[in-house]
Amino acid sequence: MKNFDLNHLIPQLAEKGTWVGRCMVPEKKAYNGVAGPHVVLAKNGKVYDLSEYYNSTSEIINSMTPVASLKVLTGLPILGGITEVLNNSLYFNTNPEHPYFIAPNDIQAIKACGVTFIKSLLERVIEERAKGDAHIANDIRQTIYDSLGNDLSKVIAGSPETEKLKKELQEKGLWSQYLEVGIGKDAEVFTKAQPLSAVGFGAEVGVLKSSKWNNPEPEIVLAVSSSGKIVGATLGNDVNLRDYEGRSALLLGEAKDQNGSCAIGPMFRLFDETFSLEDVKNCEVDFAMQGKDNFSTSGSNKMKEISRTPENLVNQVIGKNHQYPDGLVLFLGTMFAPTEDRNAEGLGFTHKTGDQVNISSPYLGTLINWVNTCDNIPEWKFGISAFTNFILQRKLKNT
Repeated sequence: MKNFDLNHLIPQLAEKGTWVGRCMVPEKKAYNGVAGPHVVLAKNGKVYDLSEYYNSTSEIINSMTPVASLKVLTGLPILGGITEVLNNSLYFNTNPEHPYFIAPNDIQAIKACGVTFIKSLLERVIEERAKGDAHIANDIRQTIYDSLGNDLSKVIAGSPETEKLKKELQEKGLWSQYLEVGIGKDAEVFTKAQPLSAVGFGAEVGVLKSSKWNNPEPEIVLAVSSSGKIVGATLGNDVNLRDYEGRSALLLGEAKDQNGSCAIGPMFRLFDETFSLEDVKNCEVDFAMQGKDNFSTSGSNKMKEISRTPENLVNQVIGKNHQYPDGLVLFLGTMFAPTEDRNAEGLGFTHKTGDQVNISSPYLGTLINWVNTCDNIPEWKFGISAFTNFILQRKLKNT
């Protein structure tokens, strides 16, 4: 599945819409001669350097009028064509002497909501009852479907009807911590990764070598300002170790936050006259995976089937009880959890090294990554200290 059309990875090559992100820019291409992560704008087939005006995408997202502020900028340095930069972003093609895309978020907090779709809700219950053992997941899945059914989509999370359903499930011995956050009043919210640790378009994503049951999680990712305003969106892969979380919910950190386990991109699309939150609510996120063993699987997230609105989820994350001064990006959850047998009957799906994962939406483009083990992909080295030093170097260069 390596064959893909670079011209379609950012819709219409950004002829419409407001697209911002980040590129790693070498010294010879940097307008001020300082190599590092530059904030960029994609427009009409070209990638423009915004770093003369912005140090981070956090600054754009937290500005009063991000789209209007970008529209008045003229004479921006061109870093290259969109397809050229996309091609150089593929990990096996990357030439560090030329710009390449990295994750569009930088110093924002990286948060995620789980169990927001019925299919993923039931799969989490299955993980819990299987205790991380993929061998018995099929039997448990069938038992739950026989007892519970697989359509809770009409249940409104946190409603009085939920309490009635909760009692019925408790009587059947089927109530679970995942059902609690899936249809109860409080959503599951967790820290997916650290600021500056996410990988972007074309990079390798990581799973622990010790994990025997893991999967991709294709999701919409919101760009949220420090005031709690949703200003745009992008795509994400919330890579998950099912065996770790299944053994104990207290292993959520290990299951979710590893080297390369968070992919975001290719760019933020900001809300403007061409794209709105309503488009996010109505869009579908398509997923396709192809392995070197010729195994493939696909599916889609229909955002209309989410159990809580994006606004509700954001309000549970940021507000008077919890602030994020640099803003945040928020994964909205997935309804797609591949369950097809891959290695042997009854073992279900798990990743193998070299898997190509495509996550796409007509509104947001395509995020492509390849799977490897966490210890065999580039280490995360560019953190807060490196970012601060980069900003200081640029300021010193301009004085």
